[in-house]
This record gives sequence, C-alpha cells and structure tokens, in this order.
Amino acid sequence: MLTPSFLLLSLFVAGGFGKLYDNAADLPGFKYDFVIVGGGTAGNVLANRLTENPKVSVLLLEAGVSNQGILPSEVPFRLSELFAPSVWNWNYTSTPQTGLLQRTLAVGRAHFLGGCSGHNGMAFTRGAAAEFDHYAQLTGDQGWSWNNLYPYFLKSEKWSPPADGHDTTGQFNPAVHGKSGPISVSLNGYQYPEFSSKVIATTKQSPNDWPFNLDMNSGKPLGVSYLQSSIGNGERSTSATGYLAAQYIQRSNLHVLVNSQVSKLVNSTQKSGKLSFGGVQFQSGNKLYTAQAQKEIILSAGVIGSVQVLQNSGVGPKATLAAAGVPTLLDLPSVGQNVTEHPTFFIVWSVNSTDTQEKVTKNATAFAEAQAQWNTSRTGPFVTSPLGTHVGFKRLPANSSAFAAHGDPQPNPSVPHLEFIFIPGGQLSSTIVLPANATNFMSIAVSLRAPISRGSININSNDPFAHPLIDVGLLKEESDVLALKDATAMALNFAAQPAWKGYIEQLITTGLDDATIETTIRSIASQSFHISGSNQMSPIGASYGVVDPDFRVKGVSGLSVIDVSTLPLITAAHTQAVTYVFAERGADLIKKRWNC
Repeated sequence: MLTPSFLLLSLFVAGGFGKLYDNAADLPGFKYDFVIVGGGTAGNVLANRLTENPKVSVLLLEAGVSNQGILPSEVPFRLSELFAPSVWNWNYTSTPQTGLLQRTLAVGRAHFLGGCSGHNGMAFTRGAAAEFDHYAQLTGDQGWSWNNLYPYFLKSEKWSPPADGHDTTGQFNPAVHGKSGPISVSLNGYQYPEFSSKVIATTKQSPNDWPFNLDMNSGKPLGVSYLQSSIGNGERSTSATGYLAAQYIQRSNLHVLVNSQVSKLVNSTQKSGKLSFGGVQFQSGNKLYTAQAQKEIILSAGVIGSVQVLQNSGVGPKATLAAAGVPTLLDLPSVGQNVTEHPTFFIVWSVNSTDTQEKVTKNATAFAEAQAQWNTSRTGPFVTSPLGTHVGFKRLPANSSAFAAHGDPQPNPSVPHLEFIFIPGGQLSSTIVLPANATNFMSIAVSLRAPISRGSININSNDPFAHPLIDVGLLKEESDVLALKDATAMALNFAAQPAWKGYIEQLITTGLDDATIETTIRSIASQSFHISGSNQMSPIGASYGVVDPDFRVKGVSGLSVIDVSTLPLITAAHTQAVTYVFAERGADLIKKRWNC
C-alpha cells in the first residue's frame, strides 16, 4: 500500500529531484547519445559515469516508480516488507520447480529506481580473487581478472563507520576498502553482543573448521567474518541514493524517466552486416513513445528484464520466438539460458536469550519504538539488515559425493562452495513454522554458492508486457542437493561447539537425519534472489553466449547488455558488489569505444 508521504513525493518528482521525470510527455526531446533501459543497480552506474562528460546525453528509462519515500527500502531492518506483492515489486512467479517438489517461487525483483540494490539483503561480498581470474580465462579478456577489477571495487565503495560508532578494530581490514565511492558500506550498526560473542568464540574453539577471517572482501573469503552491508548512517545505500544523488541527477545532460516500461527495440536495419536498432519503444502514461540512441542502446534491465526486451525485439532462440509469435531478427540461442541461482535454506533453533531480533519483531510496542528511534537519530535495531552479524564461507570436502557426477564446479582451493550466515533471530525462515511455545531464535542460512543446476527465462507471448516463463532451476541436479546435505552437517557442527551450550534450547528445523534430509532440503530450500547469467558473457567468436567481453551483443551493432545477466559464471558470493563492478568497467569500455 502506498503511504500518503510517498504519494505526495511522487507528485513533485519532476520538479523536486533534479532531472527526474514521471511522464515522457514532459521530456525535452527523444534523441540522446545513449539510452539506458533499467534504472537498477547497473543502469544508474552507467547513467552517472557516461554523463561525467557534459557533451554526452543520456536517457535512463525505469519501469518502476521513484525510490523516494519507500520506507521499507530506506530502513535496513524492514527489507522483508519489500517482497510482499506491491507496486515496488515486479511480482513474478516461477514455473513449478522440479527440484523443489513442484513448488513455485515468488521471484522478487525491485520495481523502483535503484532496482535490487534497494530491494536486497544489503550483504556486500565481493567473492574470491580466483573467481575473477577464472572470468578472465572464460572470456579470453584479462580485463576481467582480479587485479584489473580490484580498482573498480574500490571506486564504487565508500567505507563508512557503523551507526552506533562502536570500535571496529579487528573486525575488518581498512586497507582493502574504498573511501570515496558512491556506495556506503559498513559493519553492523546495532549489536547483539551475546550472539556475536558466541560466533567469535566458535572460531576460537574450532579454528580448523571455522577459522576467523579479518575481512572476507580481501579476495580471500574463506572463514568467518563480520558481515559487511551496503548501509551508511543507518540507511540503505543504493545505486539511486549513491550514483543518482542530487549532484548527479541534476546534470543537464542526464534525464531519468520513471514509470516507463520498455516494450522492445525498434527501427531495425543492417549496419556493416550486423543487425542494428535505431530506437527504444516504451510505454509512459498509457502512450507509446520511441527514444533514439545516436550512439548505443544499453540494456540494464536485469536478469529477467534484459532477456525479455531482447526476445520481444526478435533476438533470441528462434524456436522460442516463433512459439511466442515474435518474428526472429537474429537467432541467438543463448538468450535467456544459463540462468543460475544460489539455493538457500534456514536451520533454526530456539534459544535461551531475549536479545534476539524477536524483541522487536514480536512486540508491536518495541517495533514502533525502534522505528521512532530510527526516524529521529538513525540508530537502534532498525539500522542493520536482518541478515545477521557474521558470514562464513567454506569449501566442501574433497571427497564430497556432490562431485561424483559433474566434478568440482569450483576446483580452485581459495574459492568457496558454501556460505553460512549467522542470524540472531528466526524471522527470515519463511518455509519453517516457528513453534508458538518458543519466543526467541537463532538461525543459520545455509547456501550453495557453486551450483550445477541451470534454469531459463523465456517469453511465451507476443505481448511485450506479459511476464515471461521463469525457471529458476533450483536443485535440478542431484549434486546440488548432496552439496547442501554436506553443508547441513557443517552447520550442525557449528552449533554443537561448546560456545552454544546453555544458549541453544532446541533444534526447530526437522527432518535433517540421513533418511529424510534430501526431501527436507527440497521442501524448504528457496532462492537467494541472486539469479544471474541469462545473457552470459563469452569470448569473441564463441558459438555460445550473448555478449562479448566488452558487453556488446553478438551479431548486433550498437547494442550492449550490462547487468548481472552477463556474468560468465555466478559468483560464490552475493551479487550486488560484482554488479557495481561490471557496470563501472562497462562504463569505461563504452567511453573508450566512443571516445567520450
């Protein structure tokens, strides 16, 4: 439900926040050097960097609403509210998932400026250096190596003190963080000291299984680290609040149009033997408009949206397009394929403590007080993500049965297979019923970061605004279930360490014994909201993939895709930080090829 304050803000969006428009009829024109489709995590980076040159004009089209006044996005702790059906969510539903006992999933994607940077869990993890060196090998482009991308990690980030001002000595390594980028990153600004101390005690009691890692973002993520999040001064930091801050969005050469959904690319011709599109067709105010890109069209509509625009425009698998009634302009079979997601589930325990997230989630008065505290001082329980206090990355044992069928998907010993997030609460475990006779909980989110399973995204109608078929592909391969079975044993081992004696009362997640665990995993596992890879990057001249290492769509002139859909392989980390880095490098590549 839209709040009155949000509605009021939306009325003044064009006049009060720089060059932000909510109706195409108000635009001064429709010819630009670059038209960017999607004002999400990547698109806003590109809009900012390309307009650093005042001679370059950019139109940024966002299908959703302005980010202004969306309280659950601004308040870190309230992120769960964003996933309910609303105008802030695309409200996608997956196809029945064969690996999840035919369950369907609500595939949450942001429908407002900032995209999933304003809609995610805020965890800020880069991944392992070896993963990016592998990207360089997979793409044939050394520009994707860790050493060449590391400056972009620093460029995008502004390390910020936590909201509570606590002493962070020994909780991160300042030498590996940026200091002046648009995106604020910080440690938790509200503490659960009892829980946190037990996590750290476990790293000391079991250093071989659970070693402490000073900073997971050093390029060496293995071990247990303090959680880092895209939060600054107690508020979520997004591509909209950072890259489209007032000093940027007010540039005269940047126009941002919200409530403008792209239908397809139009005015196709042949240029130097390649397909070329002259314009972008979009709907605004129930009317269709066409914007012309004099240099390049850039799709940054995300793992679902960018596929949908390509296929609606006649670029994609010929059979898929024919079945949907869309004429094929370029048969590009990889568009919409290779979809990859991190399967995740929660192991929950009841605990003998009152200092958990339930002290606000189960108490309406405390919840209201926490919100009031956030409103007045940007302090208190609401300044942190509900994802928890610490994160651990681990590898599967070399003899894991998960490797029997397909081998090790991440053979480099410095790259994790698994992630464990340690949470002083049980509110995120939506597939587990919490007992009424227990009041406080802890959870470990168990996630496979190197899945074998793949899905797909395909249109099934020539209606450009119809939702596509989204097969997330979770747990299609038995290997992934076996990997999570091993991960479960690791999580139970963590909770069995002496530090938790007297604190943990009862295991709430049932069915974890050998006889039933595989069925349990398929029953309760869900997505991490990290779907990627649907427009996979591959080497120049490769017979597979959608974009070349410079993001240009294969077989098309003047068209790029720059967003998380282009990952050559899903990172063994959360996908937010890498999306910023891909966009930062993408902007430099575009500047270089257009000498701007």
